[in-house]
Amino acid sequence: MKKVNITEGPIWKNMLAYFWALLLGAFFQQFYNTIDAVIVGRTVSSDALGAVGGSSAMVVSLFLGFFLGLSSGATVVISQFYGAGRQKDVERSVHTSIAIALFGGAIITVIGYAIAPWIISAMKTPLEQSAASTLYLRIYFLGMIPNLVYNMGAGILRAVGDSKRPLIILVISCFVNIFLDVLFVIVLGMGKRGDSYGVMGVAIATILCQLLSAVIVVVMLSKSQDMHKLYIRRIKLDMQMFVKIIRIGLPAGFQTTMYTLSNILIQAAINGFGNDTAAAWAAYGKIDVIFWMTVSSLGTSVTTFSGQNYGAGRYDRVRKSARQAFIIAAAITIPLSIIMYFNGTILLKIFVTNDTVITIGDQMIRFLAPFYITYVGVEIFSGTLRGMGDALLPMLITLSGICILRVTWILFAFPHHQTIEMVEASYPITWITTSILFLIYYMIYTKKKRIR
Repeated sequence: MKKVNITEGPIWKNMLAYFWALLLGAFFQQFYNTIDAVIVGRTVSSDALGAVGGSSAMVVSLFLGFFLGLSSGATVVISQFYGAGRQKDVERSVHTSIAIALFGGAIITVIGYAIAPWIISAMKTPLEQSAASTLYLRIYFLGMIPNLVYNMGAGILRAVGDSKRPLIILVISCFVNIFLDVLFVIVLGMGKRGDSYGVMGVAIATILCQLLSAVIVVVMLSKSQDMHKLYIRRIKLDMQMFVKIIRIGLPAGFQTTMYTLSNILIQAAINGFGNDTAAAWAAYGKIDVIFWMTVSSLGTSVTTFSGQNYGAGRYDRVRKSARQAFIIAAAITIPLSIIMYFNGTILLKIFVTNDTVITIGDQMIRFLAPFYITYVGVEIFSGTLRGMGDALLPMLITLSGICILRVTWILFAFPHHQTIEMVEASYPITWITTSILFLIYYMIYTKKKRIR
């Protein structure tokens, strides 16, 4: 399948082609998660929705986010070697990356399964949702190895400019997931047997689809005729490549983990307002994800573009990639924010029927959607810097500007005025602060590296 030409040709055109495939992939990734939420929210209960989309979703993001941050190190390393045409190094990094996914998946499975009850309790999850949330988490963690293998394999394909085949895998997985959700929850009647059984049905459907995705991506890599071809027998940890990947990926993984931990603190504060607010936050999260998958896809795009061009010595295209990614981000984010602001109630009704939950969720959308544009700088600047191999300082900036500031807000400001608005305010405050910090550091870094 034809790959996007990253080191030659018009950047905006090639970036859009690469980005749209990523965005569609993210859409289908979220779509089958959303189908889980729609089915349990409308056919089981709002508490079941809270179990799937509330505390448990935050915990999944915590573990999966760390690994995806870690795997971004592999994507950067592979993209730089691929841009420079270093075939042997590409081969070594590919096989080391898959080994990391296998070992990492096994470790996360054991840890996640063991601590699921404790972490759900620590997050002050409403009693009505805690048992189902724990069950969902434990089943989800059982499918962590194929989950990580797919994500690493998809990252390898994207690193060499192929964003279309990961999309094809997700489309297949999405429709299989819809079929299995309907089969387990509705046709086999698991949803009628209570919240836990309904949640179990969607969880099993999810991990089966993750297994399918992993098998397909491994087959695709094994049949590749390019330098990133995968040989099953060669999968092992090459320590030199492992160190290169960890040097870039570990700060990114830690950054993602701290970001998620701060969001878990937010979730705990939201849970303190009761079932309706927790359900509203979960439903809002399913709408809010439209923005996050868009800006995340742009971040991944600019990481790959800056990585390959940096590896090829095309430094002028690195800076141009960042600029044009900003233009694309603004052109999408501003209209999206407006649409969400004025259509919140309609969007929320997709997930829930409870009027109180819808009213609370609409307030959340109207408060936060206008500030989405202030986060764009975080994703674009950090993605560009990571593509050039700089991960430590972006991690520290995110840690300071988002994580520490957000935790400080919730621990010290929120107790003096305990309203939903005070919780929500932690987001725009930290987005604006971190974007400014990234802008300053990006200008210093590019000047130091003489990237014009």
